[in-house]
Amino acid sequence: MLETASRLLSLLALLQSRPAWPGSELAERLDVSGRTVRNDIDRLRELGYPIEAVRGPAGHYRMGAGAKLPPLLLDDEEAVAVAIGLRAGRGVAGIEDSAARALSKLEQVLPHRLRRQVTAVHEAVTEGPANTGTNVPDPVVDAAVLATVAAAIRDTELLRFDYRAPDREDDLPRRNDSSAPFGDWPVLVEPYRLVSWERHWYLVARGLETGAWHTYRVDWISLRMATHRRFTPSPFPGGDYTSFVLRDVATAGWKVHARITVSAPAEEVLARINAAVGVVEAVDESTSVLVTGGDSLEIIAVYVGMLGLDFHVTEPPGLVEHVRVLGERYLRAAG
Repeated sequence: MLETASRLLSLLALLQSRPAWPGSELAERLDVSGRTVRNDIDRLRELGYPIEAVRGPAGHYRMGAGAKLPPLLLDDEEAVAVAIGLRAGRGVAGIEDSAARALSKLEQVLPHRLRRQVTAVHEAVTEGPANTGTNVPDPVVDAAVLATVAAAIRDTELLRFDYRAPDREDDLPRRNDSSAPFGDWPVLVEPYRLVSWERHWYLVARGLETGAWHTYRVDWISLRMATHRRFTPSPFPGGDYTSFVLRDVATAGWKVHARITVSAPAEEVLARINAAVGVVEAVDESTSVLVTGGDSLEIIAVYVGMLGLDFHVTEPPGLVEHVRVLGERYLRAAG
């Protein structure tokens, strides 16, 4: 009886691991006859598992859609990997509670030996500060908002939302059309991709009216009622959503933006920064402009000093003041 039960669980695991299985291959994997496989399939159907059989030369078995959800069957390595991933997920803003609940449910059904492995990893690891790159707290993203946006992308459904950056500290011009960030009216877009970067979530979308592509920070999105309107997807220029987000964030995706004149050729500045830090514009053979940003003026003031090049800041006024304060502090430290 135990051998039969174990074999049924193994059969379920195989059926979940890929879309289709020829009966002969299942028999080989389970080291049983084809008749035994057929009998086991019938037993699983009697238990409520919707297993479909396709006849013919390319005949196979597959797990169908049904009212009862088959159990999630993981091997030892998969179970440990999922548990460790969920522990890490508790540190992601917006899904801490959901990850903790899922982890609790998983640990309740883990065999003792696997639970000991997961616990050993947890007890042996010390977590450092979740945010060491900025003096601004990580943004909190509502998991329900992420799920709604992802569903709209999946279903190619127009997405409507309000979009506003909280308390922007720079005076740089905003983009002022109904499909661009920082408008004072609802935004209606074709959603295409979610990109996670630097503890932030971004939506890449195309303006319905203008056809222009933009990046939107998800934590600045307030969803409105569903549109239930489908759209025909357009090819994304270049096909690289992540690179687009990095470029677009440098000019419009931060709480604070700045244009900094650097006394060096554009090639030299580009060689000293990560592509995600900003956009470099050549002025002449010995001068360039770095367009960059961050979630606080203090962070920009520190980062620009790390270039190792002479620079000049004229705006925003708050950044000029922070650079002055830092300069005086360093001078005192060296005195």
